[in-house]
Amino acid sequence: MQNQEIRTFGRRHGKKLSARKVWLMDNVLPAILPKNIKKAGNLILEIGFGNGEHVRDLAHKYPDSVIVGAEPFANGVAALLSAICDEKTNEVKPEYKNIRIWPDDVRDYLRDTDSQFSQIWVLHPDPWPKARHEKRRLLSADFIKMLATHLAQHGQIIIGTDHWEYFDWICEQVKTTGLKYSTPDIETIHTRYQEKNMAETVAPKYIIIEK
Repeated sequence: MQNQEIRTFGRRHGKKLSARKVWLMDNVLPAILPKNIKKAGNLILEIGFGNGEHVRDLAHKYPDSVIVGAEPFANGVAALLSAICDEKTNEVKPEYKNIRIWPDDVRDYLRDTDSQFSQIWVLHPDPWPKARHEKRRLLSADFIKMLATHLAQHGQIIIGTDHWEYFDWICEQVKTTGLKYSTPDIETIHTRYQEKNMAETVAPKYIIIEK
């Protein structure tokens, strides 16, 4: 029997969605799945986007790029859809026409695409701080190597976490991959999870990985 892949995320559903969000999930989401996007070029991926604040920031910052957001939590997907769609028409606003959403495990998407990304963002992934849960951590060496196969030339994987033990763990994982990495001091990237700062640290730390 083939071993089942370990889930790196918790719940898929939270509180009940509003009627509008259910409609958006049923009618808008299928049209903006990341299908039929070109193999290379201006593609950016964000993994585990929460409510999608940073995905929307990327869409504004890189209007000529396709921004792919991957998130398995239905409420987060619905929140992003609600934010990018006009409240009256429920159509995607012009400034967000470059957003695509993958509402499931990103590993399934990556195994089924040959797209190459100039940037891959992973901000504030669940640190699974208890020792018995360490195997659930997303940013294992194997996963990082998987991401690297989808980097365009000169592309970067940008990881941010406010959980410093997890940061050190990720660095150790990267060291085993043979990939280049740096840990620069960069301006804090604000997201809902960064604002919560469950680890109660001074500021997030960031890792940039390149081939």
